[in-house]
Amino acid sequence: MTTTPSLTLAEKASLGSGADFWSTKALRGIPSVYLTDGPHGVRKQGDAVDHLGVSMSVPATCFPPAAGLSQCWNSDLVRQVGAALGREARALGVHVLLGPGINIKRHPLGGRNFEYFSEDPILTGVLGSAWVDGIQSEGVGASLKHFAANNQESDRHRISSDIDPRTLREVYLRAFQRVVEVSKPWTVMCSYNRVNNIPASESAFLLTRVLRDDWKFDGVVVSDWGAVSDRVAAARAGLDLEMPAAEGSDDKLLDAAMDGSLSSAVLDRIAERVTALARKARLNVGRENAVDFDANHALARDAATQSIVLLRNNNGLLPLTPGQSIAVIGEAARTPRFQGGGSSFVNAKRVDSPLDEIRRIGGIDSIVFAEGYASGDSISSGELIEEAVEAAREAEVAVLFLAAPLESEGIDRKDLELPADQIALARAVLDANSNTIVVLARGGAVRVGTLGPIPAILDGALLGQGIGRAIADVIFGITSPSGRLSETVPLRLEDTPAFGAFPGEHGHALYGEGLLVGYRWYDTRKMDVEYPFGHGLSYTTFAYSELQLAVTDEGITATVVVTNTGDQAGREVPQFYVSVSDSEVTRPAQELKAFDNVFLEVGESKAVQVLLRRGDLAYWDVRGDRWTLESGEYIVSVGASSRDIRAQSTVLVEGDFVFVELTMHSTIGELLANPVTKSAIANALTTAFGPTDNPAVGGNVVQMISPSPLHSVIGLLGEALDVDKFQVLLATANSQEVEG
Repeated sequence: MTTTPSLTLAEKASLGSGADFWSTKALRGIPSVYLTDGPHGVRKQGDAVDHLGVSMSVPATCFPPAAGLSQCWNSDLVRQVGAALGREARALGVHVLLGPGINIKRHPLGGRNFEYFSEDPILTGVLGSAWVDGIQSEGVGASLKHFAANNQESDRHRISSDIDPRTLREVYLRAFQRVVEVSKPWTVMCSYNRVNNIPASESAFLLTRVLRDDWKFDGVVVSDWGAVSDRVAAARAGLDLEMPAAEGSDDKLLDAAMDGSLSSAVLDRIAERVTALARKARLNVGRENAVDFDANHALARDAATQSIVLLRNNNGLLPLTPGQSIAVIGEAARTPRFQGGGSSFVNAKRVDSPLDEIRRIGGIDSIVFAEGYASGDSISSGELIEEAVEAAREAEVAVLFLAAPLESEGIDRKDLELPADQIALARAVLDANSNTIVVLARGGAVRVGTLGPIPAILDGALLGQGIGRAIADVIFGITSPSGRLSETVPLRLEDTPAFGAFPGEHGHALYGEGLLVGYRWYDTRKMDVEYPFGHGLSYTTFAYSELQLAVTDEGITATVVVTNTGDQAGREVPQFYVSVSDSEVTRPAQELKAFDNVFLEVGESKAVQVLLRRGDLAYWDVRGDRWTLESGEYIVSVGASSRDIRAQSTVLVEGDFVFVELTMHSTIGELLANPVTKSAIANALTTAFGPTDNPAVGGNVVQMISPSPLHSVIGLLGEALDVDKFQVLLATANSQEVEG
């Protein structure tokens, strides 16, 4: 790698850190790059700067945060949101927007879950890739974050995420891999935490082996703000840009290069990558920078609408009809909760009020409002509840807006519960009016069973500034709800996969649940949940038919016909799950591998075709430290959630050749599976033990002895196996496998 030849060693070192809180250094014709927080709005600050959202930023469009946007399951829509963010960023002079956040929601109490898409790496990867494609189409760079295994806020600067290799690759790195390889983000941001006891900023495994060598990333690795503790070790590992600059950081790099403890080639690499980023960022100077904030608000509304999940609708209570007498209850209807706190907090350009929009559509004379609970109070006063109950008793329908406490960067949640005053309010309102609808705002999963038998529940997660119109349109049936949950809602905190291991202790969080994260855990263990992954109802109904599978070089092509069998147009989200019959490795009961969405008029049918990518079907083989596609029968299921499967079919897949060196320590089963050694072992077993169906050992001899290493049964085989001749067979088998 080469860099600008006129730069001195000191100048190269200086390019490895920021000029100030948000900007890189301008140097000898290399322009400065301005980075700022995203991911659901441009948070450009003025003179007062910070990375915790304390100082206010300039007004910008607040799109639904990832917790909400992910519920649309619509990559085209997410791409449009990314492009709109790119246009706003460019107009504000921002070259790189810090997002998207694509860490997996390992535990529902993760304080930053509202900024992350999902508990599933495929859904996360597809939506994250669409977001990056959108923003970078406008000439603004993305900063994929937080790399890697940043799944909690407790002790986030020091905690070690202790993860086995297979789980790390298949669950926590898979979404990053997809976005890097498919969408090529300009930058990747390393996280604060340690991974297997090595700081992410100093992990050569993550920053060089995985990111550069395996995934061929050619952009800039930037630190999270203040994440670097050893600048020289971080540079050696593969970190290019430290933000913001720590005092003496540049001198440390230069001194290390001068005394030989750091190769000067590392400084060449840093300078080359930062220079390339700066030149890429400046390619769009002079490009039209006008922003249509009205259009962006309309897009924010559309994104919010498609992200609303109808959790429950007993007896068809929803949609409502304009003119019905409605009691709108809850401060969140007047002062909506639509985003989280911390570095992603956006100074919204405008915010639709749910109360105003319900009045606009439903008729102001037919709507009465009751506060229900006071903002910030832990326990609602009896007067507020009495007022709400009276309003509910006099109305045909009560629409109750509930909101979880503000989730924020830096703080993990304490439980899965809504505030006690809101639970008490919900129960009282339901007693007064059985036609009660709950509208829920939350950044992480919350239990709703404690509210009582509420007949209808709308879950928006966090919906951004278009929240009011979006909710009103769904309540009155102007739009049929079509969102799907992107995380499981458990019955109890004690049921969650990482219960007892979150947030860890003494600086370590053991990921002992392994691959069984989110729905993989609940589905594999056949556990009841409040609402399953992928769940979402509609005002219409859909039927699935004619599922067909075909194996190609790229993977499995799956086609299914979806028909709108109801009486209203609507959008459906077919989800494709895969399992492998008699797999030789541990697997969840099923895993999401693809999804799509389709809008259908009443009675209309469309064929939906997806590709279950070969790489997504592979597992991480720890024997060879590589991705491996297992041969066998693949079961493909398609449905409306992980628990609502509508069609299923199987297909045979020929997988990868796997070389496993055979030795005297190989098991009898492994030797029987190899065509070169099979006959010798089978003959030896028959000679030594007679017929394989031997009642003396409780059944089949081969089944009993297969797990045993050859060296441990040599004595039992005696003269039935010529060891010297068998060593020759082993050499032959290994040479053929190497050639294969």
